[in-house]
Amino acid sequence: MTAPEAESLRARPQTTRRPAWRTQAPVVAVVALGGAIGATARYALSLWWPTPPGHFPWATFWTNVIGCAVIGVFMVVISDVWAAHRLVRPFFGTGVLGGFTTFSTFAVDIQKLVDSGHPRTGLAYLAATLLAALTAVWLAVAAARRVLKWRQP
Repeated sequence: MTAPEAESLRARPQTTRRPAWRTQAPVVAVVALGGAIGATARYALSLWWPTPPGHFPWATFWTNVIGCAVIGVFMVVISDVWAAHRLVRPFFGTGVLGGFTTFSTFAVDIQKLVDSGHPRTGLAYLAATLLAALTAVWLAVAAARRVLKWRQP
């Protein structure tokens, strides 16, 4: 005699699973599209506000600070308010904002400042970016929660 659990397991029909690439392909596609949009916006800002050698890289600084603030608001909206489609977070959070903000340019800017004999500016840029980015996320989350709480009936 067999256990009831074993009989019920055998009675279930085999389901076919979709290949992993079919499940992940839409996610990869929206991340790539969002990343292209975000990186293009960042590049446009760097062309609009170029940094002379040895000077504080304001365009990259404000790109990262603004991107951190936007991601703070975005996370509150999709976590506390809106049940977003499964591709919204990868598209906007990972893609657009990941392409817009930039750790690599931040690191290269610091290295260029140090190599060109401006270590104080590089250190100030490093500290100011970290402090401003973290503050921007915190303030944006707090403000978004306050505004959204105020708007609820």
